[in-house]
Amino acid sequence: MIKVILKKGREESLFRFHPWVFSGAIAQVAGNPSEGEIVAVHASDGSFLACGHWQIGSIAVRVLSFDNSALRPDFWEVMISRALNVRVAARIATDPALSDEALSTNCYRLVHGEGDNLPGLIIDYYDGVCVLQAHSVGMFRAKKQICEALKKVYGDKLKAVYDKSSGTAPFKAGLELVDGYLYKREDFKDNELVVVENGHKFLVNWTEGQKTGFFLDQRENRNLVGKMSKGRNVLNLFCYTGGFSIYALSNGALHVDSVDSSSRAMQMVDRNVALNGFDASCHTSLCCDAIDYLKKVEEGKYDLMIVDPPAFAKHRGALNNALRAYQRLNAAAISKVAPGGLIFTFSCSQVVDKEAFALAVFSAAAQTGRSVRILGRLNQPADHSVNIYHPEGEYLKGLLLYVE
Repeated sequence: MIKVILKKGREESLFRFHPWVFSGAIAQVAGNPSEGEIVAVHASDGSFLACGHWQIGSIAVRVLSFDNSALRPDFWEVMISRALNVRVAARIATDPALSDEALSTNCYRLVHGEGDNLPGLIIDYYDGVCVLQAHSVGMFRAKKQICEALKKVYGDKLKAVYDKSSGTAPFKAGLELVDGYLYKREDFKDNELVVVENGHKFLVNWTEGQKTGFFLDQRENRNLVGKMSKGRNVLNLFCYTGGFSIYALSNGALHVDSVDSSSRAMQMVDRNVALNGFDASCHTSLCCDAIDYLKKVEEGKYDLMIVDPPAFAKHRGALNNALRAYQRLNAAAISKVAPGGLIFTFSCSQVVDKEAFALAVFSAAAQTGRSVRILGRLNQPADHSVNIYHPEGEYLKGLLLYVE
């Protein structure tokens, strides 16, 4: 392996098991590694520290192991098995040798990047279909090995492995960034299936949908919305395929309005409403800009709102603009919700931390002059695990607000 030698004193983060090596910490590279190649990281005194994928950018090495295990032929199988064991322990998944019928959910995030010590890799599991997204060249180049490991871990239970990395892997000359199946069982023909989450049914289309097809990270927050929805008029902004809407309808909401600018997403909302057997009169799909709709809606029409926008900031340079956008959006929601109403508000921007988001919402509340209480702080579920040595992995944050 090519050696990456750190500057003196810059090995401390690796002693704390942080999985990134920044380019500014490197004193010397003994060789000319290709991007995505596994390299060895050494301290200035020559002692071995870690193995990881080499990449061009501010993060120069994404650590795969703090020993030489990343070089072993069974590395991917071992790591994916460990990730699955976490989900089994959290009662989100079952052992592949057993049936999913014991659980009320058959879809989950199997691998969550650094949270599972596989930085740059996302794998979501949908009732036998694994959808893979590589966020680094190293993971993109390892996708066939990853697919073979998934086949070994899941056995006959695996229906397909779909690579959806064209929008996530860094664009590099020589990389064929074309989505497609890495594996498909002969009897599996569809690009879409019905999954079950907490007993609710959802259509997932991994080829045409956003991300891997469904936003699994809101599972527990959807459950909480359901518990709070009985007897309320609900507005689901940025609804995508209607996850929050289905939970609200299932738990006795008087009426639910779902708003999203994507016509394809709204078609899926209508299909999910029908799939779960709800009367169409209890639900309205509105294909329009969510922010514009919120500005125009009459005050007091809704006594429960879900405000779950896409990431407003994908890099630190956009942070200030994002915080202003969160403030404006939440001010509009707080000003329009009925007295005694609830607002579930979220940010999935990784560069916006919990404190900054809470401050933006505080500023929004102050702008309206209404009395607002925080009833709960919300985050991502256990299958979107956070490595304790990599707190940056805690990206989803939310607040449950009560507005007088």
